[in-house]
Amino acid sequence: MGNESPNILGIAGLNALVVGGASGIGRSTVHLLAKAGTHVVVGDLDGAAAEAVAEEARALGTSATALSADVTLEESAIDLIAQAAAFGGNKLDIVINIVGMAGWKTLFEFDAESWELDLRRNLTQHFYVGRAAAHQMIAQGTGGRMALVASVSGIYGAPNHGAYGAAKAGVMDLARTMSQEWAGYNIRVNAVAPDCIATPRVQATYDAQGIDTTQQAIDQGVPMGRFGYPEEIAGPLVYLVSDLASFTTGQSLIIDGGTHAAFPHVKVTTKFE
Repeated sequence: MGNESPNILGIAGLNALVVGGASGIGRSTVHLLAKAGTHVVVGDLDGAAAEAVAEEARALGTSATALSADVTLEESAIDLIAQAAAFGGNKLDIVINIVGMAGWKTLFEFDAESWELDLRRNLTQHFYVGRAAAHQMIAQGTGGRMALVASVSGIYGAPNHGAYGAAKAGVMDLARTMSQEWAGYNIRVNAVAPDCIATPRVQATYDAQGIDTTQQAIDQGVPMGRFGYPEEIAGPLVYLVSDLASFTTGQSLIIDGGTHAAFPHVKVTTKFE
């Protein structure tokens, strides 16, 4: 007793950027990083919302700032990384990228423009942000840690959101490739693949349709019988960039309330003697 370190995650004093940090999973991730003593940059397309979350982080006792950027544009992604590093004294240790949004259409309904938009905001921007961050981490000579948000839609088929599913499958492969190409620079890259998470945006969508999310989860066979919460994705993301995961890279954690582990033929009742 008395020997416990308050920095059990090993990230106190490090400099982090949360891309898409102004709401939902991103906001919960910023809060958790702040509680762990990390200096946080909240990057988001919505600059005002990002500033509000940065203020919440400062109230938790850390230094934080907000930056507005559209990371689907490579120049903007590069500039975001540069500004985030400048906030940390030209040092960026952690990047967690939450950005993503599905377009809901059948494959027959997708046109070239909407297909490319989904790929750009769910996959290509991870390439832009990750590569820029890697350049910074290599230049500063200290390496770094990255965590990307994928989706279980990249593991299963993705009916009515095929571009999103294809992009999220790409995110997991991109994380593996980044982990291999950059391991020699002491850069770790992992991903988290969530299932249905009751973010404010998702919850509002279901509420507007009069759908109870708990019943929806039960009907869809989620073993834990509910949707996840944003903080339940923030935890794995922060774990992956912490010292607790210091020998973990190129992995994708599936966070889905047990769905992926479930026996697929749930209605099979035949008994074998």
